[in-house]
Parts: sequence; structure tokens; C-alpha cells
Amino acid sequence: MSLLQPMRWKFRKQRRGRNKWISNRWNYVAFWEYWMKALENVYITNRQLEAARKVIVRYIRKTWKLWIRIFPDIPYTKKGLEMPMGKWKGDVDHYRARVKRWRIIFEITGVDRETAEEAFKQAAYKLPWTYRLVERWEIR
Repeated sequence: MSLLQPMRWKFRKQRRGRNKWISNRWNYVAFWEYWMKALENVYITNRQLEAARKVIVRYIRKTWKLWIRIFPDIPYTKKGLEMPMGKWKGDVDHYRARVKRWRIIFEITGVDRETAEEAFKQAAYKLPWTYRLVERWEIR
């Protein structure tokens, strides 16, 4: 069992849905200092999110606080190898989160700008989108 996946669910499998438009709900700042804002509409898996979190934690050590503002709760199904087409959906392979443009992903407090910038840069190598570092002094 992965760190970031739902403990319980009402329905085990979901439909894909669409991922477009701009995030209107989670684009505000909750904990201040510096945050990473997504500039594209993408899906992010629980493994990618955990890898980015580990990179940030490793880079900024223990002088900080980190908040992850998304949670991968959408199941992604996949058919097994050599399975014929049809015959229902496959089993749940992994979980992912829907990220819309302008959604805030990570927030850091307790570090200076250069450290936050480098930590987010290192984490961006693990993530499938372009991002923007925003400070609390330039809220848009």
C-alpha cells in the first residue's frame, strides 16, 4: 500500500472525465511563504508526487514546513498483459490526482527564496508539468 492513496472508497473504479479549464477552487494560499503553482492541465500519479516530496525534503532538510495541497484519489485502471479487448474494465493499477492550471501543489515556509527556488527546481524534474514559483509578496 502506497503512502498516498485512499484508505476507503465508495466505488472502486471511476470514469476518466476531462481535465481542462482553470482551477478556481484550490488556487489560493493557505500557509504562505513560497508555493509551486502548476501552469498546465495534467494528471499526476502517487509515485510522482511522493518522488517530488522526497526531493524537496532531502534538499531543504529540517528548517522548514511543507504542505502538499493535492491528493491522488482518482483510480487508474489497466488491463493485464495478454488480455483480450472488451470484457469490462481492468483492475486498479494506481491512483492519480487531477491538476488544473493555476493549482497550488506544494507550499514551503521557513526557508529563504534561493533555497525554495532550488528545491522546487529539483522537484520539477520528477513532475510532468511546467511550474511557477510564487512568493507571498506577489499574489496574483
